[in-house]
Amino acid sequence: MKTTQLFLSFFLFTIFANRSPLSAAAEEPAPVLDTDRNLVRAGVDYYILPVIRGRGGGLTLASTGNETCPLDVVQEQLEVRNGLPLTFRPVNPKKGVVRVSTDQNIKFSGATICVQSTVWKLDNYDASTGKYFITTGGVEGKPGRETISNWFKIETYGDDYKLVFCPTVCNYCKVICKDVGIFMQDGKRRLALTEDAPFRVMLKKA
Repeated sequence: MKTTQLFLSFFLFTIFANRSPLSAAAEEPAPVLDTDRNLVRAGVDYYILPVIRGRGGGLTLASTGNETCPLDVVQEQLEVRNGLPLTFRPVNPKKGVVRVSTDQNIKFSGATICVQSTVWKLDNYDASTGKYFITTGGVEGKPGRETISNWFKIETYGDDYKLVFCPTVCNYCKVICKDVGIFMQDGKRRLALTEDAPFRVMLKKA
């Protein structure tokens, strides 16, 4: 009887001991959901829209300085406008589902007048405003030190989402970790890193 109990205990221990690593490995960040409560998928077009209405529409591209290119990421002035569709590319290209707290490339779909790519990247520090703005011309994929400014994350923010710059594609790089917000400049609603209220967003399939 004791032998049977000992064998049973060992058998159960073996099952749970073997299951734990598998369970831990299977745990992934929560998937991002669109406005229809469907999974947001890599490579599919979506609009990034504001949750709070009456303060502009979706995201688009615009020239904000003296130079025509590269185009910067801005919010539409009118809330009835969805802006331009975008796609997401997770740091692991084999992952088809976009998940929170995961490095992503964000890319506007379609061509522009500029020869640069439409992949988002963090621009250099603007001393006149004290801001880091979001522009385009980034590199898609190739995670590492050279592309550190091209990776963004989607994080939960209450029942909604927010955009965050806090790349983890380089283990030894010192990076900024801040929310993405809206900064008014010359009548344009520019995306920039902020320590104030983040830009509360939702994703709608285009």
